[in-house]
Amino acid sequence: MSLCPWKQLRRPQRAWPVNERAVPGLKLKIAGKSLPTEKFAIRKSRRYLSPKPISLPIPALEMMYIWNGYAVIGKQPELTDGILGIITKAEEMLEKGPENEYSVDDECLVKLLKGLCLKYLGRVQEAEENFRSISFNEKKIKYDHYLIPNALLELALLFMEQGRNEEAVKLLETAKQNYKNYSMESRTHFRIQAAILQARSSLENGNRSMVSSVSL
Repeated sequence: MSLCPWKQLRRPQRAWPVNERAVPGLKLKIAGKSLPTEKFAIRKSRRYLSPKPISLPIPALEMMYIWNGYAVIGKQPELTDGILGIITKAEEMLEKGPENEYSVDDECLVKLLKGLCLKYLGRVQEAEENFRSISFNEKKIKYDHYLIPNALLELALLFMEQGRNEEAVKLLETAKQNYKNYSMESRTHFRIQAAILQARSSLENGNRSMVSSVSL
């Protein structure tokens, strides 16, 4: 977050001095391979290359999720509440704006990030509702298929914090087995596997799981 000051983050995201069309040309390769996060950013930037480009709703906050930034920000309630405000405004703009081919994907992204903020603010029931709403719209998502397994993962982690480990394992196994070939899959699988091991360990020991948000 040192590269992204809070005052700057609060600016309307479409006002950021970023040339999204230039993103594909900035790709770097290490040992002949592109970084997964760069591939993700390039894929997202393609929306700006069409004859009628449609802006991403909250690109900086989406990338912050990819970097697991909410686990860090979630420790600061004031900052989390401020980000929740940005996400809520984005949600309102999507509701008021015209529908397009990205509408459901964008709405589900907002729900995922909103759910995370609500979770860290202790509004557990609201967080669960937001995570669940993504699965309800699964068949309507056209491009951002990574949202579905990640929503299941985040819901499972929420359950683990409540000691609902059996439910969590079922969700995690569904996320692991039923979804393939989506953006940042390796990262998500790593988090899923770590969560499965932790949940099963808690079940075996008969203890309530203490989820490490930073590691998961």
